Amino acid sequence: MRKAKPKKRYILPDPKFNDTLVTRFVNNLMVDGKKSIAYRIFYDAVEKVESKVGENGLEIWKKALANISPSVEVKSRRVGGATFQVPMEVRPDRKIALGIKWMISYARRRGEKTMMDRLAGEIIAASKGEGAGVKKKDDTHRMAEANKAFSHFRF
Repeated sequence: MRKAKPKKRYILPDPKFNDTLVTRFVNNLMVDGKKSIAYRIFYDAVEKVESKVGENGLEIWKKALANISPSVEVKSRRVGGATFQVPMEVRPDRKIALGIKWMISYARRRGEKTMMDRLAGEIIAASKGEGAGVKKKDDTHRMAEANKAFSHFRF
């Protein structure tokens, strides 16, 4: 065990929307430390969403992120030689982190040509409540529901 809990690092808001959540997303989107490219991909994707849907792109992205973020998940817990999948409530910080991670990973697996197009497609699909990220969230919730019998093993 460590002596003291490490200090929480606070991230700066992004230059365009002045939002720290956007910076968190871009930091996860970034590859090989290319932050300016990650910002360009994100801003272009939000613009494309705006032009396709006709509403505020940032609001649609936030709605999509909320649709992907899980509220319960299962964690493995060993009790007397057996391993149980115990459903647990997800912390708010982790909820956002999982949503961001899933959105980016499923956007990367899409078939469009550029990452901007893939991300825009994933944002639009998630805001409508469809797409791979929302399916992942539903699977996670279904797994927690199926293992509800083991919820008394919570730590």
